[in-house]
Amino acid sequence: MEKLKILIADDEARMRKLLRDFLEKSNFTVIEASDGKEAVDTFFEETNRDIALVVLDVMMPRMDGWDVCREIREYSKVPIIMLTARGEERDELKGFSLGVDEYLTKPVSPKILVARIEAILRRSNMTEDSEVLECGIIRVDKSAHQVYVEGVPVDLSFKEFELLTYFVENQGIALSREKILNNVWDYDYFGEARTIDTHVKKLRSKLGDKAGEMIKTIRGMGYKMEA
Repeated sequence: MEKLKILIADDEARMRKLLRDFLEKSNFTVIEASDGKEAVDTFFEETNRDIALVVLDVMMPRMDGWDVCREIREYSKVPIIMLTARGEERDELKGFSLGVDEYLTKPVSPKILVARIEAILRRSNMTEDSEVLECGIIRVDKSAHQVYVEGVPVDLSFKEFELLTYFVENQGIALSREKILNNVWDYDYFGEARTIDTHVKKLRSKLGDKAGEMIKTIRGMGYKMEA
């Protein structure tokens, strides 16, 4: 089986080497970029069209991680993990608004990063089943990784798609934020509730008023999907 390609963009050579060593031990092929401009150019090179996931540092010369993320999101839904030395809430919210799938604060454990990369890819590659889920006017085609509202396709990020799929699979069931994080993010996550709340807000907006209202807020607990 061909190794999956991971693009790491970070201006710290030591960090790139550390992450590359861990990823290569986990049977990934690693492509490196030392600044934002190189990251964009590398991602769109013909030979790199099959990059499976991108790890971006926020603070990079020539182009910062935000701008790189915007460029990639214009053309691709590839999963993106952002790394930052700052843990400010506004940065995390900004990342999610741009379609970032994970947001980690440095220093980050390479083992944890590899585990999260594997979790994201494990979920994104589950396309062998031609399962189609429905909840009212919402239709989720898991094999095509596509969502339709009243027959009209809706453009969702990877994490938004996974979140909606989890809601639809558990429609009618009250889901706590902790349970959502552990299942959608596929690991024990000790972050703030705003991680889910931000994604739900974006998801509701993209689904539109009628479909968005089907995601009910359960005060003090979490959410529930109801047709």
